[in-house]
Amino acid sequence: MTRPNGLSSPFLLGFETIERTIDRVAKGSDGYPPYNVERVPPKGNDPERIRIALAVAGFTSDQLDVTVEDKELVIRGRQVDDDSRIYVHRGIAARQFQRVFVLAEGMEVLGATLENGLLTIDLVRPEPQKTVRTVDITVRGKSARKEVQDDQ
Repeated sequence: MTRPNGLSSPFLLGFETIERTIDRVAKGSDGYPPYNVERVPPKGNDPERIRIALAVAGFTSDQLDVTVEDKELVIRGRQVDDDSRIYVHRGIAARQFQRVFVLAEGMEVLGATLENGLLTIDLVRPEPQKTVRTVDITVRGKSARKEVQDDQ
């Protein structure tokens, strides 16, 4: 039996992989590290940006990796235990993490900054160019052109 979803409409063609992507992202989030996602309003001619801020206190830039892998923004952190220290109480554990954000078509990563325990990653989606393409209609072996006009 297949599970019904919002993407099963016959008008949504070619979206078969979205449900798998949503399931994968939902399973991969354990809550660490905490993060914020915010919209940064446009300034001047710059487009609106998306900013992701992750709380990565205790991590150095050498222990963090930010990569884009097949339309996914992947942030990894790797800390190792310092065996030279003797703890009376240890409440801050050295941990590893991986946080994945699925990027929409056209999203670009502008850069990443580590400051005061926050890893900030800025993304932008440039405005797509509006295109109109005429599709030829074949009737009984002949080609007839049907013009498509842009309603602006």
